[in-house]
Amino acid sequence: MKYKAHPWHGISYGPDAPSTVTAFIEIIPSDTVKYEIDKESGYLMIDRPQKFSNIVPAMYGFIPKTYCKEAVAELCMKVVGKTDIVGDGDPLDILVLTEKPITHGDIIVKAVPIGGLRMIDHGEADDKIIATLLNDQVYQQWHDLEAIPKSIIDRLVHYFLTYKQIPSVNPAVEIAEIYGKAKAYEVINASILDYENHFLK
Repeated sequence: MKYKAHPWHGISYGPDAPSTVTAFIEIIPSDTVKYEIDKESGYLMIDRPQKFSNIVPAMYGFIPKTYCKEAVAELCMKVVGKTDIVGDGDPLDILVLTEKPITHGDIIVKAVPIGGLRMIDHGEADDKIIATLLNDQVYQQWHDLEAIPKSIIDRLVHYFLTYKQIPSVNPAVEIAEIYGKAKAYEVINASILDYENHFLK
């Protein structure tokens, strides 16, 4: 009997990582609720309805067989100059840009990392890798984050600074750095190392 592979532990991040990675997509821009992988079963579950008018601006999911713990937190602390940041204990998040409308999540895509957001959420390193869909006819021409129009980056930043925010409450989320492809590779490699240290030893 064959079984469905667990999206986090049973799918490879790909032989060409970090330059090209496999991404498991949990939510898409048309979703009105936030789906998230159930770590035990591997099935998608409803994390919460979207509280306000925020719409995720790209396909959003994670890179399989990655984990954000000590190595990812260390990279973050070097940038912000703090010593009390920890990894968020989740697989590494990824946003995948494409010109094509994707109609549902719970899919696997090949993505090309071009940068990322070094986000800190309540004292936890919570990086968001920004990538393009492999062979996308529009986005494939942009090989590093500096080539992406600022309006697109602003949209991504705005979403993550506001999607949990309750009016009149000070947010506990900050984006410490917007970085390009080289640093995205560092974060991906660190998250692979964290996964190996926690799950393969």
